[in-house]
Amino acid sequence: MLTVNKVLNSNNLHIKNVTVIRNITKKVKNVRDVGYQYLQRSKVPTMHFQKSLPRLPIPELNNTQDRYLSALKPLLTNEQYSEAVKRTNSFVTNEGKELQRKLVAKDKANKHTSYISDYWFDIYLRDRAPLPINYNPLLVFQNDTRPEYNDQLIRATNLLVSAVRFMLSLREQILEPEVFHLQPKKSNTSLFRTITGLLPENLSWYGAYLLGAFPLDMSQFGGLFNATRLPLLNKDKIFKDPTCNHVVVQKNGNFYIFDVLDSDGNILSPSEFLGNLSNIINDNSPKATYPLGILTSQNRNEWANQRKHLEETGNHELLRKIDSAIFNLVLDDFIIGDNKHRILTQFLHADGLNRWFDKSFSMIVTKDGVSGINFEHSWGDGVAVLRFFQDIYTETTTNPFINPDTKPSNNNITVKKLEFNIDDKSKSFIEKAKMEYKDWCDSLSIDYILYEGLTKGACKKFKVSPDCIMQLAFQAAYHLINGKFVGTYESCSTSAFKHGRTETMRPCTDKTKAFCEILHSNKPSYQELRSIMQECSSYHSVLVKQAAMGQGFDRHIFALMKIAEENNMPKHELYDSYEYKFLNKSILSTSTLSAPSVLAGGFGPVAKEGFGIGYSAFPDKLGAAVASYKAHNNSTQFVEALHKSFVDITKILSG
Repeated sequence: MLTVNKVLNSNNLHIKNVTVIRNITKKVKNVRDVGYQYLQRSKVPTMHFQKSLPRLPIPELNNTQDRYLSALKPLLTNEQYSEAVKRTNSFVTNEGKELQRKLVAKDKANKHTSYISDYWFDIYLRDRAPLPINYNPLLVFQNDTRPEYNDQLIRATNLLVSAVRFMLSLREQILEPEVFHLQPKKSNTSLFRTITGLLPENLSWYGAYLLGAFPLDMSQFGGLFNATRLPLLNKDKIFKDPTCNHVVVQKNGNFYIFDVLDSDGNILSPSEFLGNLSNIINDNSPKATYPLGILTSQNRNEWANQRKHLEETGNHELLRKIDSAIFNLVLDDFIIGDNKHRILTQFLHADGLNRWFDKSFSMIVTKDGVSGINFEHSWGDGVAVLRFFQDIYTETTTNPFINPDTKPSNNNITVKKLEFNIDDKSKSFIEKAKMEYKDWCDSLSIDYILYEGLTKGACKKFKVSPDCIMQLAFQAAYHLINGKFVGTYESCSTSAFKHGRTETMRPCTDKTKAFCEILHSNKPSYQELRSIMQECSSYHSVLVKQAAMGQGFDRHIFALMKIAEENNMPKHELYDSYEYKFLNKSILSTSTLSAPSVLAGGFGPVAKEGFGIGYSAFPDKLGAAVASYKAHNNSTQFVEALHKSFVDITKILSG
């Protein structure tokens, strides 16, 4: 096996090169203050581990068959399950073998990426459904514990300063690489960074692994800044222009831009940031009569045609200013107060008049300083967003550059308001979009739960997985209301692999089904339920590990279907079967959004008849945001059933 000493002695020339690369003061002209320019100055280059990351494995076909059938079993009758077994056997023993061979061959010919990456980009960019609610998730920051720092101007400026420092660290490749440390006290050290930073890139991952750490894929970070999803007929594309140094700011449906770097490539001073944002906040322009942002809420083909017309009527360069901006800062004239329901609606969809849903992300700050992010999903799965979110939250709440006494500077004020030419045809587009979007948002049922009777620590004390307990509660709540079990989706990151995206973990199992049926029977036995709960937790952990290690089944089966399409092979009946469609109709679509910086996270329902559930296990409580459509479900009813399930689970654990 490769040893660290052998690696360190293998390439002295590489070490000399690293020393040169780390001399970051030569990267920008006339640097005013290197310490201020960058949020991080990592010893290890940002993409240092990328070249040596392991590749996403393609599961064995027989393993995929077993895992697929296990996921189907709790959802089907005995007769339906027998039919599913026959269909799956037919697929695996016939077409499946040839498709697997072709998939493996294609993967070997494309070692720069993963077998799922291109397919995943394609499925997102081809979907014609509108972005808000359907795709764009929300993340809301915890408030600053100092009330005076939650003033809209102060909070927006501090977030902007830290965001640009993060961006420049990423541009200069001195942002700390994303690494999962098994034992942080041992490996998350200066020595670890020194050793791994000296290793050649093609060996660096192995060195980190020997030291008990797992570097993660950083490819999605390239889509974080200066990026926009452009609407095109049938398939969108992601536009990037990292040469641009301006941000776009929305206020009252109007658009403003200003540069955040000066002519020497230096970040503006904190007071200069404050001066530019003060200029925008104090602008007395009325609300836009025809707010263009609402058009980004439309069906993608409709919006593609509308945008083309806007470009043809003299707005091409102005739209390009939005597309190429580092990111979109949204200043909302809206007060959240203590209303947590408003947080979810405002950051998930709002009225659409002061949004641009196509941007890689929009940083939103309300009138009373509640802040968060709404991000476009095609370019990434939240890995980069959550890292960015956590890093800038930490800095703005522990080391802010603006305080209530800071005076705005009049230097480097470059604010320009974008004045669009909106003809009658575009006006009609906007009016139609406003009405349709309002009706759509009004059709949603959104609620939340914060349950303090059980905590993350308590779950671990009882030796059950907090994630399992949350998922078990979702199953119990749905079963209590509907008396049945449905396709459930839990997103699991595969960022441990090069160009990994996500894998689906299927939390509805035979064990969770047995738990719910006994719980809701006439004579539930707490002793029996506690035993089954332990089994649920153990099996849940196995499924999570399988998914994270690229050994789920959903992406594999999907990729085999795409291989058949590419080779003009007939689609096997498995893909049109009742059981496959039932499993993949995600009635319960869930994602955990736990981090110290996160106050709330959520997204819309994936299926019209389903629920979108963003959840977190906090140190002092369990929380979930639930969204559904009123015509099919009642989120408040689900939240009430979820509360009862949490109470039942707490009694079982402590009884």
